[in-house]
Amino acid sequence: MSDIKIFRVFIKATPQAVWQAITDPEWNQRYGYGGLGRYDLREGGSYRATATDEMRQLGAPELMVDGEIVELDPPNRLVQTWRMLMDPAAAAEGFTRLTYEIEEQKDGVTRLTVVHDVSGAPMIGSLVAGELQAEGAGGGWSWVLSDLKSLLETGSRMAG
Repeated sequence: MSDIKIFRVFIKATPQAVWQAITDPEWNQRYGYGGLGRYDLREGGSYRATATDEMRQLGAPELMVDGEIVELDPPNRLVQTWRMLMDPAAAAEGFTRLTYEIEEQKDGVTRLTVVHDVSGAPMIGSLVAGELQAEGAGGGWSWVLSDLKSLLETGSRMAG
């Protein structure tokens, strides 16, 4: 059974700026959960997101998420596998498929669509949908994308 989650946000920024915010560790550690995301930007290349010092002090593993680049078309599309390693039960669900679609609109606006295929991974599905209310679970992709939008448009993260 297929379970595909789709999240979309419109950002007053260029597609290149959105691409950089997703793929450049100098940017991607500044929003969302704050972990450092490193991409080897080639098909078959690795993706690794590591925990912040604060997260590790709270018991998080060094490596939070890993995956592999499946498809790459900068700055328009990035497809990767994605496996959450923060929790043994989530890690046991294995790899899911994550797609970033970045499309230039008019008037300096870019539409960013995140398509996360969580088929066979119900815990990850709940997590990325922001349905888990456990401590530190956050608001899933909607929260991450809202924080990214705030950072690119204002230069600062959302409060809290």
